[in-house]
Amino acid sequence: MFADHAKIIIKSGKGGDGHVSFRREKYVPNGGPDGGDGGRGGDVIFEVDKGINHLSDYRHHRKFAATDGEEGKKKRMHGKDGEDLILKVPEGTVIKDAASGKVIADMSGDNARVTVLEGGKGGLGNQHFATSRMQAPKYAQPGGESVEIEVELELKVLADVGLVGFPNVGKSTLLSRLSNAKPEIANYHFTTLHPILGVVDLDDGKSFVMADIPGLIEGASEGVGLGHEFLRHIERTKLLVHLVDGASVEGRDPITDIRAINAELVQYSEVLAEKPQIIVLNKMDAYTDNADELIARVKSAFPDKDYEVFAVSAVSGDGIRNLLFTIAERLEDMEEAPIVYEAEFDPMNAARGQLSYTVEKNKDGEYVVEGPKIDKMLGYTNLESEKGFLFFQKFLKEQGILEKLEEMGIEDGDTVRMYGLVFDYYK
Repeated sequence: MFADHAKIIIKSGKGGDGHVSFRREKYVPNGGPDGGDGGRGGDVIFEVDKGINHLSDYRHHRKFAATDGEEGKKKRMHGKDGEDLILKVPEGTVIKDAASGKVIADMSGDNARVTVLEGGKGGLGNQHFATSRMQAPKYAQPGGESVEIEVELELKVLADVGLVGFPNVGKSTLLSRLSNAKPEIANYHFTTLHPILGVVDLDDGKSFVMADIPGLIEGASEGVGLGHEFLRHIERTKLLVHLVDGASVEGRDPITDIRAINAELVQYSEVLAEKPQIIVLNKMDAYTDNADELIARVKSAFPDKDYEVFAVSAVSGDGIRNLLFTIAERLEDMEEAPIVYEAEFDPMNAARGQLSYTVEKNKDGEYVVEGPKIDKMLGYTNLESEKGFLFFQKFLKEQGILEKLEEMGIEDGDTVRMYGLVFDYYK
């Protein structure tokens, strides 16, 4: 089954903890610390694979995780790094944060490989914490935490031209006439159940990509019918070719249909609604009245749009060549650069923000500092050692805690409380 949308949970690897050990060898009675560093956790990387065109692999498998880094070892041996997780996606996949809907990465253009989540850094072994005063440190640094988020994958096809219109107006027939695509064609609604791409080759050696978008119906922008599932696929297109049944074979009025489809585009996205359109009256081989009069009537119904209107028959080929050259000319005047969505959300920055802190002044006048990162830092820092205390001071400065305390009006001699630690503040 074709799949162009999926929600998955991705998780980077945790960094391996630093190791605590001491050199123990014959004839070396006072061996120093030799705990090795932990390995780095694996990253989560998305990579374009041009050999696939759907997201089916992510519809039934929901959780994906890189491996953790190994703990450091004795004899200053480094723990093994975790393996990166590489997730293959088709070109045109947009990765969004599921909670906010913001774009993390658009796997289009130059974005063929993007690291979305970074693995935790490996912790330092106790060999790094030895000083002249503390020659046998019994603590090491834990590895950096892993990061887990839910992301939404949306495939937005990369096409220059999008064919839109109600079901059974002849979009698949037109695409097969213009391009190398071989869509299924039958005389019933919703023959096309997923977007179909075709490459249109021009006489001058140039080409463009055209997409047959499954037929829209009224209410599609609100989730009615199949069309809503595929509106995203015309967001990248530069030009819309709007097909209607000009001969009213099924009793539909072409002007009413144009208004209805455009209303769905407006409801879905103002940007989408403003894309340039060419109106194509199809099935004109079955039209018995004057085609020029119908073209004039369509143009007069949309005086503010200045639509170019063509009468064609996708079955017989009448009018197709003129339409093709017009599409090519319109594209020639447009920017060639593909539409790539800008990143709006950095999950790593968000994860760092979750490790923030709070500073409050309690009823006893004490400044209380709390937060998961602080609690973790105090768990592996030996404040009785000179190096440990300097590390503690540096941490408070880098995290902005000292600056925050000063903003709140702390003065020399005031009490600061951090979980089980209580100390007097002096600048």
